[in-house]
Amino acid sequence: MKGTTHLAIGVAIGAAACLYYPFSFDHAAAYVTVAGFSALSADLDGPSNLLSGKLRIGKLSKLLREFALWGGIIPMSVLCYLYVAQDRLYPVFSTCAVALFLLGLVAKEGVIRNTLVSLIGCSLIFSGWKSNQQWLMGLGAFVAIAPWLAHRGMTHTVWALPIWHLIGSGLESRLDVEGIALVATVGYASHLLADTLTPSGVKWLYPIYKRSIKLRV
Repeated sequence: MKGTTHLAIGVAIGAAACLYYPFSFDHAAAYVTVAGFSALSADLDGPSNLLSGKLRIGKLSKLLREFALWGGIIPMSVLCYLYVAQDRLYPVFSTCAVALFLLGLVAKEGVIRNTLVSLIGCSLIFSGWKSNQQWLMGLGAFVAIAPWLAHRGMTHTVWALPIWHLIGSGLESRLDVEGIALVATVGYASHLLADTLTPSGVKWLYPIYKRSIKLRV
């Protein structure tokens, strides 16, 4: 399934969370960003097909990719300046900026792309270790390892869901935003469910059960 479809589903999940939980702009940004990123994160594995079609990347996909990349770089630069110059940290918007930047980067392809994504993962592990945040170390490990796994392999299994939920729970505690863990888990699960509707299906129970599970609609 196209990355743009996964992203649209994730954004819809984030929007639903905005309606369900008490509304504020920073919480809404967190819900939409976390849900969107979670809905795409399973495709960090193998050859990247995020925000692309089966044969070529369309104009809309290119625009979304560039928006994600620069939509992460610019606010990250501003947030770094505020932290260095004024010792002020904005956890919610920092999370959104990093997620956008990572999405823009992983939409590219090849060994260089995989290496860069893994380096980001290693930096997240280091940051989590320095700040004693286990969830950030877990996210970093996921990001560092996933690009080198076979596509629709371990990241597309039921075993990935509790791992992602634990990461989301840590982020929820860090941001103090109710529902982030649930939004992250539902966003990730939406990717697996959507891919189950495709002809290739998903190996939900791999490596215990190695056949793809498909649902015909």
